[in-house]
Amino acid sequence: MKPPHPGTIDLDRFLPYRLSVLSNLVSSAIADAYQQRFGLSIPEWRVLAVLARFPGLSAAEVAERTRMDAVAVSRAVARLLAAGRLRRTTSRDDRRRSVLTVSAAGAAVYREVAPIALGYERDLLASLGPDERTALDRVLGALTARAQALAESAHEGPAASSRPGRRRRAGS
Repeated sequence: MKPPHPGTIDLDRFLPYRLSVLSNLVSSAIADAYQQRFGLSIPEWRVLAVLARFPGLSAAEVAERTRMDAVAVSRAVARLLAAGRLRRTTSRDDRRRSVLTVSAAGAAVYREVAPIALGYERDLLASLGPDERTALDRVLGALTARAQALAESAHEGPAASSRPGRRRRAGS
């Protein structure tokens, strides 16, 4: 089906929209399990999962790693701290920086939710053969790297491309 007017986006074929819908479907399906049992929101689970894998990050580093909005991360961190699922300490290397770690209570929640999330992922990927899974992993990596490069280029602005010594990549 073609868009009704030139310049109109056909959402059924527009990759950013399709990825967003898929992400929301997957997140919501897994979220049902942990929201009911533990009262966790999607941002809280993401923060908990990232800190379980990468302990000692600041809230800003969590936001950067997850590409979540800093306000959403801050709210999730505040709720997790209040629930006793995270601990905040001062960095030994930089006393101005606070770092976050998963508490024993948070680790217990993580140990219960992680197998549910992994099971959902396994069930989702069961629709693909081994070669398709390998290709999906490669394509997602390539798209992530390209999106990162485009985001960095957009942050630099048009003046950055005219600076001496700066080369623009083909296709950018």
